[in-house]
Amino acid sequence: MAPAAGDDFVFRFIETPAEPGYRAFSRHGWNAVELIVARVDALALRLAASPFEIVDPPMDLSFCPDIRAMQIRGPGGEIIYLTEFKKQVPGLDAPPARCEVDRAFIVIACGSSLDAMQDFYATRFDVPRTPALESRVQTMALEFGLSREHRFRIAALPLGGNCYIEADEMPAAARPLPAEQHELPPGIAIVSFLGVPQAATDGISCIRGAAGELLEIIPR
Repeated sequence: MAPAAGDDFVFRFIETPAEPGYRAFSRHGWNAVELIVARVDALALRLAASPFEIVDPPMDLSFCPDIRAMQIRGPGGEIIYLTEFKKQVPGLDAPPARCEVDRAFIVIACGSSLDAMQDFYATRFDVPRTPALESRVQTMALEFGLSREHRFRIAALPLGGNCYIEADEMPAAARPLPAEQHELPPGIAIVSFLGVPQAATDGISCIRGAAGELLEIIPR
């Protein structure tokens, strides 16, 4: 499925056996995807009577009041951020919302060490390291019985094309992904990256990141 405004991003849905008790932001790996939207408060009204669960209503981000976002849970347990930029934010070049709900511009990977995640992407794909921020991640806070105002160490790693990987450092109680897994993980199972230099992949089309997240590599 693609946004109405273009075909530069798609969701790919894969049917797999359900994992009983799965909750996003309870363990390492990919945990959410962030979509750019035109008017998040209007979307909240529309989604109130929809099959999506509203996890967090629209709220300005703790570190930047010019960004307003809400979080919803989809039918596979996936968490989706719907994010509106009230105006451009220096240092975070987001794409414009070309339609009511537009493309993904951030995917969120969570692990035990923010530094290890930054090191992986910097070493393997030459992604610049960025300073850590202290930010609310309310869905994760609720999973671990923490205050909604709890701050986690996060960093937005720039990929080009106004896209980012957000790396979130999880509490010590978060579960790692299994070392061997015969099915795709539930929720956001895998993220595909287009245009990666062949030299960075060693000819491998699917690799794991520092938090166990699965990356599908589509080389130039």
